[in-house]
Amino acid sequence: MISQLKSQDPNPFLRYYKNGKLQRPIGTPFVPPSNDPETRVISKDIIISHDPKIAARLYRPTTTTTTKLPLLIYIHGGAFSIESAFSTLYHTHLNTLTAAARVIAVSIEYRLTPEHLIPSCYEDCWEAIKWVEQASDPWIKNHADLNRVFLAGDSAGGNIAHNIVVRRLTLPAWPGPGLKIVSMALVHPYFEFDEPSKLWMYICPGSSGVDDARINPAADPRLLEKIVCGKVQVCHVCGWGG
Repeated sequence: MISQLKSQDPNPFLRYYKNGKLQRPIGTPFVPPSNDPETRVISKDIIISHDPKIAARLYRPTTTTTTKLPLLIYIHGGAFSIESAFSTLYHTHLNTLTAAARVIAVSIEYRLTPEHLIPSCYEDCWEAIKWVEQASDPWIKNHADLNRVFLAGDSAGGNIAHNIVVRRLTLPAWPGPGLKIVSMALVHPYFEFDEPSKLWMYICPGSSGVDDARINPAADPRLLEKIVCGKVQVCHVCGWGG
């Protein structure tokens, strides 16, 4: 796929070479999980699935009580193509967010395009949410209130979060009574309402463009009417590029 499309250069976040090599010149370095003294938040990495490869970084305050904390499921951005739950940018963000909001957080590491085209990212995050519901990890089992789950994401992560919530309308496998998403926050969500970008058509071959509700929620208003959570907050700044 990379060697076939290298001459098209539809993705400004990637760099292609004639030998087929793919480079991501934009993005922040990876950092290991930590016990952060400034925010007093501890983190760890877990494997959700080996095939396909899905992982997550979990966060919790170092000082916990017997009262369970709300759970935040966070999906990182990066135009579906760059960044990571393990990057400096999102590790710092989740440390700060976990401390400020007093939550247990799960930051999902999903597969990126163009190596894994859409809908891989949706499928990965869907599997991650089902994993959360099982509460097999002791941090989730002992410290997280699964009746107070908040789903959030920025840029591509906002798009994925939206599509995850909408997806329950077509699949019977929506997490059951063991997990309740009470609110969703979409920060600069990656949506397109006019002519579809070359990037979207590249990473989602076969898409109908602006008639595709995955990239343009207004293409099917019926889905918006049935979003399965109590509150939705959308933060958008004009000129944001995704």
